[in-house]
Amino acid sequence: MKNTCYPESVGYVKSTFKEPVFDEKMYSSISFIEIYPDFAEALDGVDEFKKIQILFQFDKSQGYKLKQKRRTDGKLVGLFATRSPHRPNGIGITTVNLLSVDGLTLEVEGLDAIDGTPVLDIKPYTSKFD
Repeated sequence: MKNTCYPESVGYVKSTFKEPVFDEKMYSSISFIEIYPDFAEALDGVDEFKKIQILFQFDKSQGYKLKQKRRTDGKLVGLFATRSPHRPNGIGITTVNLLSVDGLTLEVEGLDAIDGTPVLDIKPYTSKFD
């Protein structure tokens, strides 16, 4: 196991969405997360959850502004009050419905990440903690 200052990708997204543009359809679409074989054991028990959280890297987003217009209401607010992919650290998080686990492939609904996006981590969603 490596322990570095930089996040290691544990897999990647397979999606029909190829470009980093906002599309409401992403929130109801089906996509897949392919896990690298080195992390196979880490999937043990993940199928016990209906929802999981996916942490991923906005690897195609560049730059950011400290003030941005929020998509939901157009209000000019600070970056940390938005869900913009343009962030200093380029890390995204989304809670998705876990539909199935087949070997190293997770089928999920509602992931707002495009095809090829590096997946940094997967966590179970539990109402007690989230």
